[in-house]
Amino acid sequence: MKYRWPIVAVIAAGLLAGAIGARAEGTLRVCSDPAYLPYSNQAGEGFENAVAKTVADALHEKLEYVWYDTRAKGGFDQFLAQTLDKGKCDVVMSLPYGSRQDQTTDPYYVSSYVFVFKKSKGYDISSLDSPVLHKLKIGFESDTPVQDGLQLRDMVIGAKAFNVADTPGESPRSMLQAVQDGSVDVMITWEPSIGAYLKDYPDLDVVMVPNARDMGPPEQYSFPMSMGVREGDDALMNKLNAVIKAHRSELTRILQQHGVRYYGSASGNPGVGADAQ
Repeated sequence: MKYRWPIVAVIAAGLLAGAIGARAEGTLRVCSDPAYLPYSNQAGEGFENAVAKTVADALHEKLEYVWYDTRAKGGFDQFLAQTLDKGKCDVVMSLPYGSRQDQTTDPYYVSSYVFVFKKSKGYDISSLDSPVLHKLKIGFESDTPVQDGLQLRDMVIGAKAFNVADTPGESPRSMLQAVQDGSVDVMITWEPSIGAYLKDYPDLDVVMVPNARDMGPPEQYSFPMSMGVREGDDALMNKLNAVIKAHRSELTRILQQHGVRYYGSASGNPGVGADAQ
């Protein structure tokens, strides 16, 4: 995910939002992208839509959306600045736990970047240090921890960058199709972005990218994901935490139905991460 605001800007935005936006009791206003499946759309088909409905129902509040393109100029940073931080809505459904951009709830799932390749190839891939990767055409989502990991290993040159998260109208399905068509041998991307489409690609295998490397300090590719609220909105954060705790099994079922695979326990010690998707 591409969530990198300087902390000073975040604090300033949070203070401004506190002065601008007050939450209307009885209505849960959710900031969401109107056309970015598998996350959300105006038809309510994304997994974030389903999570939002579950949360609103649990709070006995009316669900109301504020739509804003997360892939417009300025990306997700601009999305937050123009919606949540301006008080136009109250919550976003996916923000890395411990993000410095806004206040986060307890995590409700943990997922990871993954390798995707054809089962028939039988590649021996278990980490970014797997020797076979130097012989393969690699695809990756640009401006992510994966790009940083590839650069550390001098593997970016020759690899193919995909910019789905920056391109309005582009479906994450295109990354799976690239593997299916053979334009890349292995794709490395955020699992929740492609999980919903894997059922249409039964010939593809998925392997988690571990938070480890053969030499040097560990790297982070798994991230606990939370809901985000404005800085200082402790009342709503506490309500959302109570919903997450009481409805964890239901939230888990929703994610599984949408192909989001768990790579850790959201109910344990989640750690901190702020650069996933």
